[in-house]
Amino acid sequence: MKTTTTLPTSLLAFMRGSFARMAIGGTCLGMTACCSIVSKSTYPVTISSNPPGASFTLKKANGIAMSTGTTPATITLSSSNGYFQPAKYIVEFTRKGMTQSVPLNASINGWYFGNLLFGGIIGLLIVDPATGAMWRLDENVIATFNQTSSVSHGHEIRVVSLDKIPMSMRKHLVALN
Repeated sequence: MKTTTTLPTSLLAFMRGSFARMAIGGTCLGMTACCSIVSKSTYPVTISSNPPGASFTLKKANGIAMSTGTTPATITLSSSNGYFQPAKYIVEFTRKGMTQSVPLNASINGWYFGNLLFGGIIGLLIVDPATGAMWRLDENVIATFNQTSSVSHGHEIRVVSLDKIPMSMRKHLVALN
């Protein structure tokens, strides 16, 4: 004798509905891109110097100038240089004849690894790399110029070999040992 069990119609409907919701939710979750949702692909970067008032030129890594100005200034920059390529910039500062180059390179965005946690394989391999959201830029680029002053009292220290010192000056030498 064979027994069969029939589930109530409401339980079957509930199970089908739950399975459908899980399948749809899993598919949506798998297609999300964590960085693209919670982060961005362009960043405002403040370019400053200490002391302020230095002129700067912002260049791409290939040397093409993108922007010039005087510190402090804020420029919005892309964190990507193409698919799976972080942006690389160089900021050249000039102040009172002194120059200084400071690199600005995008680094991996921590939210990018959220794709692993939430199953976003499409976000991991397609969406975040294509939008540039997988990279982030620092908020500040700073150049520090030393304040130097020159004071001369007519005295200086020079290191020379003994045979270069004239005989008349040797009587002023003091032994250090």
